[in-house]
Order: sequence, then structure tokens, then C-alpha cells
Amino acid sequence: MATSCHIWRPDRGRAFKLYMIVTIVILDLSLQCVNGYLSSPHVGQDPLYTRDAQPSPVITSAVIPAAASTDEEGYTSKCPSGGLCHRLPADCIQCNYQHNCTYGKAASFTCKPKKGVHCIGETGQQLTNFSLSIICQFCWQLDPSQYRCSNSTNCMTVSCPRERYNATCNVLDHVHCLGRRRFPKRLFCNWTGGYKWSTALALSVTLGGFGADRFYLGQWREGLGKLFSFGGLGIWTLIDVLLIGVGYIGPADGSLYI
Repeated sequence: MATSCHIWRPDRGRAFKLYMIVTIVILDLSLQCVNGYLSSPHVGQDPLYTRDAQPSPVITSAVIPAAASTDEEGYTSKCPSGGLCHRLPADCIQCNYQHNCTYGKAASFTCKPKKGVHCIGETGQQLTNFSLSIICQFCWQLDPSQYRCSNSTNCMTVSCPRERYNATCNVLDHVHCLGRRRFPKRLFCNWTGGYKWSTALALSVTLGGFGADRFYLGQWREGLGKLFSFGGLGIWTLIDVLLIGVGYIGPADGSLYI
């Protein structure tokens, strides 16, 4: 007697439709969550977000803000009393700098002396407000002669490409500019350890066969090698004269010649 076996197979079309419906529902819920997060109040209340998205057209004082000027001893000691207002150091005044000026052109700003600072105008009358004319540019755009930067002795001046370091720069007292008077800057390594190029070259020509030039530059291993090999039988000595002459060989500490 023949028997028949029935095998149940799910409807593939119906299963595919069910899978698509579930996928669409999940995507819809995900989009709603993302949209709700982006439109939530906490995003707009983030101070960093607000500051970057809506920059204020007013540049704050290039010196200490009014809220931070409670300590008079910090600036009154270097602020001359009774002098001309427009000649006061930048730390002695507060100015309302605006963006409505043309870069590189002279612009006039309204300023006032800080608390405890007294100044006069051209007529000799004491002023509480005065106009200051400065070049429209930010402090970090000044000529390098108008600010002083910290130096670093931990970088190599003879590296290739030239190495830079992170410096902190401060604008000189008598220079007026927009923005922060203390700013970071990336500068080339340019420090010196006091080694003279002329001395190194003279030692290389006269006593190079004994390694005197290498010892002078702080390269004592190379100096011992030249000493015990008699300057590489003269060949090493000649090469060092040429390399020191063109400045290829420098001090071992990585500084510049003076």
C-alpha cells in the first residue's frame, strides 16, 4: 500500500511581506528617535553649540573683561595716572570693539579707563570715555615685533622638515588690537645653546683630526671616533670641514648657531 507524505512549506511571499513591514516599522521608530533628539531643547542650550552657531558681532575687550577686573592691584601699578588717555597701556582701559571695521584699516573705538585709572584728553580735561584709533586686526595677526612668545628648548632646530612647537604669545603693553592679548601660536624652533659657527669651523680646520670640532658641538662619540682614527686618516676631517662650513652639522642639543 502506497503512502503519501505531506511536507508543510511556508508561503515565501507572505513571509517576505511580513519581513518588509517589520523593517519599515523599525526604521520609522529610529527616525522618530533621531528627530526627537535633534529637536530637543538641550541641544540649543549647550553653551558651546550656542557660541559657535550664533557668534556675537561684538568683540569683547582686548584686555581684562569688566567682570574679571575686581583686583585693582593687578593693573593699577603699571597704569600711569594723569597721562593722556590714548597713550594708556591696553591693560588699563576697556574698549567696545566691533566687527564693523575693514581689516588693515584704521578704526575708531569707544574706550574708558578701568576703575582706579585716571587720564586726560588733549585739552587737559579728565575723561571717563574717549575714542581710540587702532588698526583693525586681531592680536594674532600683529607683526611678530609687537608681541613676545615663549621659547622652547625641547625641539630640534636642525630637523628636516623644520620642527615647530606650541608657543604662548603676549602682546606688548603699548600695542592695541582686537581679541585676546594672550594667544597660542605654532613657531619654528629657533633657540640657541650658545655655540658659534665660526668657532666650530675654526676647530674643524685646525684640530679636526683630533675631533675637537665634534667635542665642541657636544658630539663626544664622534669626537672619540675621530680622535682614535686620526680623523679617519684625514678623510673624515675633510668631510667635517665641508659639512660644518655649510651648516649641515650643528650642536648636539639641536640648537642653532649664534
